[in-house]
Amino acid sequence: MPHDLVAALRPLLTAEASAEAYASGAEPADLEQAVWLRLLERLDVHGPPHDPQDWLRRAVRTEARRRRRAVRHERPCAGDPVDPGDPRDRDPELLAVAAAGRRTLRDAVRRLPGRCPRLLEALLAPHDPTYRDIAGELGISQGSLGPERSRCLGCLRRLLAPEVASR
Repeated sequence: MPHDLVAALRPLLTAEASAEAYASGAEPADLEQAVWLRLLERLDVHGPPHDPQDWLRRAVRTEARRRRRAVRHERPCAGDPVDPGDPRDRDPELLAVAAAGRRTLRDAVRRLPGRCPRLLEALLAPHDPTYRDIAGELGISQGSLGPERSRCLGCLRRLLAPEVASR
């Protein structure tokens, strides 16, 4: 049943997400992914919707509204370039500050206890591995990655707190 539902809803979801994406500031694929997750959550708790097409349209609009609200509240950090790959952003001072920040972060990650350095390096890998890939690489269960990541980030925050406070 879920496979048939996915196959039946995919074209509608693609069209709806494409229509809503521009106004919400999101990528259509991001909206699609969020709606698929909502559908999985719903199937797990309540089963399939009575009117799947109507449910899907409402879910896309809800996710687009959620994205618009998030964009309104997001602010770039002061002094950080908005997009490091932007060719207009070649101010040597900003580039030097950004490089120093990356060095400080890498040094702090290396000082973390246990398998935190390997976990955070895997999460930040340029080839963007999945949780399954990371779990296989580290030899831990996929379900423990989230809690482990949370603990490691907490350690990293505590380690960097004096650095941030001194600035």
